[in-house]
Amino acid sequence: MFTRTAVLVAAAVPVTVAAAAAVLKAGHWQLYADRHRIHLTPVARGSCPDCWGAGGWWVGGANPEMEACGCRSDRREIRIRLLPIPSWPDEPPF
Repeated sequence: MFTRTAVLVAAAVPVTVAAAAAVLKAGHWQLYADRHRIHLTPVARGSCPDCWGAGGWWVGGANPEMEACGCRSDRREIRIRLLPIPSWPDEPPF
């Protein structure tokens, strides 16, 4: 029974990872994960008629700045906190 379960789990993990990667790519998300957090950030769409996948454009003038396109800036970042980040060793705990 244990070996059957282990084989099923071993077969399911790569399929799940491949499916998650496909969903993130199709939804134009970038994933960052470590033991403290999972962070999803939106990526500019390559088919956007305004920025053509660059994520924004440069606004001229004396001090040129990049103006973000709505295909990326109108979408929220998602942060899921998993474990608390430990404090620095020289700081008191409270």
